[in-house]
Amino acid sequence: MVTVQFTPFSSTVSPAFWHALVKLKLDVLKLEQETLPVSASYGAGRTVTDRETGAAVALPSSVTLAEDAFSQESTPHLPPGSTLAVGKFKNFNTIEDFKNADKQALFNEMWDALTKPDADPDSILSQFLLITFADLKKYKFYYWFAFPAFVAKPAWDIAENGWVSGAEKLTPPLKGLPAFFLVRPGSDGKMETAPVTQYPTFFANVHPEQRTIGFLDPSSLPQNPGWPLRNLLAYLSHLDNSSASGTPLSFNVLCWRDTELPRSGQEWRSRYGTVTQVAASEPAARPSATGWERNAAGKLGPRLADLAPMMDPTHLAEQAVDLNLKLMRWRILPALDLERVAETKCLLLGAGTLGCFVARALMAWGVRNITLLDSGKVSFSNPVRQPLFEFDDCLDGGKPKAEAAAAALKRIFPGVNAVGHSLSIPMPGHPIPASPPSLAEQAQADVKKLEQLIDEHDVVFLLMDSRESRWLPTMLGKAKGKIVVNAALGFDSFVVMRHGARSTDGSLSKLGCYYCNDVVAPADSLTDRTLDQMCTVTRPGLASIASSNAVELLVSLLQHPLRNNAPAPPPPGAPAHNDPATLPPHESILGLIPHQLRGSLAQFNNVLITGAAYERCTACSEKVIKEYETSGFDMLLRAFNDPDYLERLTGLDKLKAETDAMLEGVEWVGENGEGGDDEDDF
Repeated sequence: MVTVQFTPFSSTVSPAFWHALVKLKLDVLKLEQETLPVSASYGAGRTVTDRETGAAVALPSSVTLAEDAFSQESTPHLPPGSTLAVGKFKNFNTIEDFKNADKQALFNEMWDALTKPDADPDSILSQFLLITFADLKKYKFYYWFAFPAFVAKPAWDIAENGWVSGAEKLTPPLKGLPAFFLVRPGSDGKMETAPVTQYPTFFANVHPEQRTIGFLDPSSLPQNPGWPLRNLLAYLSHLDNSSASGTPLSFNVLCWRDTELPRSGQEWRSRYGTVTQVAASEPAARPSATGWERNAAGKLGPRLADLAPMMDPTHLAEQAVDLNLKLMRWRILPALDLERVAETKCLLLGAGTLGCFVARALMAWGVRNITLLDSGKVSFSNPVRQPLFEFDDCLDGGKPKAEAAAAALKRIFPGVNAVGHSLSIPMPGHPIPASPPSLAEQAQADVKKLEQLIDEHDVVFLLMDSRESRWLPTMLGKAKGKIVVNAALGFDSFVVMRHGARSTDGSLSKLGCYYCNDVVAPADSLTDRTLDQMCTVTRPGLASIASSNAVELLVSLLQHPLRNNAPAPPPPGAPAHNDPATLPPHESILGLIPHQLRGSLAQFNNVLITGAAYERCTACSEKVIKEYETSGFDMLLRAFNDPDYLERLTGLDKLKAETDAMLEGVEWVGENGEGGDDEDDF
């Protein structure tokens, strides 16, 4: 007799499996270390022919994990001639936990499951274990497979002639066989099969020499059956009481390797033999187990899959960009809607100091679609203050700012969809001459392009360097129902605000825009300026602070269920929100959503301000918006050319006249308590 030697399993892991693990870890498991089901496959043993020698070369007995290994909604796709192997998967949060895993306990769980009265042997006999540690920052995956096999004591033996090719005498159906099955001769001379769960009844009244147990054999070695046979023999030994009574056990075994009929002149690859085990003196209550896979060095230890060198650098960058954001959802903010942020399309009007910092902050939040608009070119004073530009952008007259900024964003992160447009925004107080006609035509084309860009985006950032340049996008954003975020700088102060949404039913108290506190129409602020007024003179750190606040305000707003209709914080002294189970209406999961934030570096403080929409506002009032919707560019042309038009349209001119009339009858009192213009103040 010769001791049976079994061919162990080896693992084959598709790179797509590791990508599926990354998604599972980041989006589902997070910090959980629970054991999950995982599916793999293995097939009948195969050989290939060496082209030079003509010899048959045995392929490894392999268990393969694919991309759909974690899918529980449908049966994973199985290659022809393969069967399903269901395993247990556990990912550890630290490399220390991975190294200290209780491996024997994992084996014991398998034996306990196998010996239950209602056990399904088909799902347990070929079960495997997989423990992992995923270093998601470096894309290194430490993993260790175990293919548990129970050690038979004493060992199984086979006759001296070993395994023979005799499967043609026991040919079961070629297709549809389970991983483990029973075979007996039928009354019609054909072979009958049944699952191993029917072992006691299927072989009733069948002579022992005509009883055969079979399994899909992943081994291709002629004298070494595959690893699944070890557990099949252990399971049947548990069902059979012969060993306990001192009687030797014997099984006829069919190692099924033929998923197709052999060609003419070829023999069957399946093997057949009779294995025997002498009775154990004291059968073990729980047999010992083996099966941890050896690593590439041939030692018992984990393997390492380093995917970073194999990954497309752009895809690697995309995964890394999202990593830090998704980690926020592990402990701090599980409800953070990163997908909503990523899908938001942002239009940045102004690619200067504010525009550069806003674009970088948006990318850090995972925003993938950023469009920049600017009419200027990069000058030599820009790169030190505007982080998307460098010295070479200033040469030869300077590159267009918007296009240069978009190109820089793509160099920083190729996965961003960044586009730049060189465009001038027509402004009130800056008349458009009627001659030559091309000037009016160009202004109309610029307005049409701006309207198109606002239509295509969800959010508009106002980041220009003059007050009047913000009027047209403010009005268009309100008319088109877009989120508008405004940021403006002084020397040591800034304002960041969100414009209120347009009222549809009058039921909501709407927030104001940048112009709602003005009692005059926007006018020309660019003409007749000295050098210090023409350049942006601010404390250098101010722009990054204002830009960061603008982006954080947007992200907080996107997390609110009402989005652009989210209310501002109530004034001091208002009734407190006393329901701890819900957020106050003016907060999202990220906290307060202010209307305006005014900050000062002189005092290093911030003040939250809420301002209601003004019914006579020259930018966002219903009179202005409805006139634009009715007259289109003709209305805009009047606003550009006539400095008093917007005041007449909104009624501000009448308000000014009424105020002047009231002041005419006022008698001012001097410091000495006596009034009158005729009094001598000296």
